[in-house]
Amino acid sequence: MALVSEFLGQLTLSYGGEAEPKFPTVVPARDFDPGRDATRIETAIKTKGVDEQTVIDILTRRSTEQRREIAFEYERIAKKDLSVALKGALSGSLEALMLGLMKTTAQYDASELKASMKGLGTDEETLIEIVCSRNNEELLEIKRVYKDMFKKDLDKDVAGDTSGDFAKLLLALVQTKRDEPSNVVDYEKIDEDARCLYEAGVQRKGTDVATWISIMSQRSVPHLQKVFDRYKSYSPYDMKESIRKEVKGDLEKSFLTLVECFENRQLYFANRLNEAMKSKGAKEKVVTRIMVSRCEVDLMKIRSEFKKTHKRSLYQTIAEHTKGDYQKALLSLCGGDD
Repeated sequence: MALVSEFLGQLTLSYGGEAEPKFPTVVPARDFDPGRDATRIETAIKTKGVDEQTVIDILTRRSTEQRREIAFEYERIAKKDLSVALKGALSGSLEALMLGLMKTTAQYDASELKASMKGLGTDEETLIEIVCSRNNEELLEIKRVYKDMFKKDLDKDVAGDTSGDFAKLLLALVQTKRDEPSNVVDYEKIDEDARCLYEAGVQRKGTDVATWISIMSQRSVPHLQKVFDRYKSYSPYDMKESIRKEVKGDLEKSFLTLVECFENRQLYFANRLNEAMKSKGAKEKVVTRIMVSRCEVDLMKIRSEFKKTHKRSLYQTIAEHTKGDYQKALLSLCGGDD
C-alpha cells in the first residue's frame, strides 16, 4: 500500500493546499532494471558512430527518478559520469535535450534560468517564459535548487540582470507571495481588484504599473480569473488588450504571459510550441525546453490543448517541423499522436 500512495504522491503536485493533478506523457517504466539500461547505454555510446536510437529509447521513456538510478549504475560500470559521456557522444539539439532529461524538472528550469542570464546580454524570452508560467510551488522549488546548484540567490541574479518595471515584476513573482486559493469567493475583493486594475491603467494617463504588479503577483489564480472577468464590466478592453495598450517590450510580454497562464497554462505552452516550430529555423531551444520541462508535469494536457486549438496534433507538428534523431527524441517525449 505504501508504494501505491507514494506513487500517487508523485503524480500530484500540491497547489496551494489543493493538489494540482499531473498529466505526464513520461511515466515510470515497468520492469525497470537500471543496470541493464546502463549497460545498453554504455554499449550504444561505444558503438562506432554512436547508436543514438538506443539512448533515445531508454532515456525518453524513463522517469527522472529512474534516470537517476541509471546514471548511478552507469558510473559504477563505465567509471564516468553519464552526462559527461552523453555530452561527448551527442551534439546539437539532441545533446541539449538528453542533458536536460538528466536533471530534475526544477534543476532543469534553474539551469535554463541561469543560462538566460549568463554572459553578455540577457535572454529575456526564456526568463519571461519560466518565471511567468511556473506556479508558486514550482518557483519555490526552483529557487531552492538554484541556490543549491549555483550558490547564489535567484532574485539577486534576476535583479542584477534586468531593470525598471520589468525587473520589479519578475522580482515580485520570484518572491512567491501569491495567495493560496481559498474556498471562499470574495466578490468585494474581486470587484475592488478589477476596478484597481482599470483605474491604474486604461482609465488614466500613463500606467500605475506597481498596482498591476502587486495584484498580479499576489492574488491566487482562481481569484485572478474572476477579476479578469469582472474587469470587462469596467473597461472597454479585456485584460490582454489593456496590457497591449498600456505597456511595451518585455513588460508587455511578461504581463501577457501571466494572464495567458492564469487563464489556461497548458494552452500557453501549446501556443508557444506551435509558434516555435513554425518560426523560420524552428526555435529548437524553446521546443526542447517545453518538452523536457513539462513531459513529467502536464504535457498530456498540453497535447490536447494543442490539438483543440491548432486542429492538428502536436505529434504531427513535431514530425513536420523537426528532423533526425532530435525529432525521434521529441516524438518519444510527446508520447503519441492524438
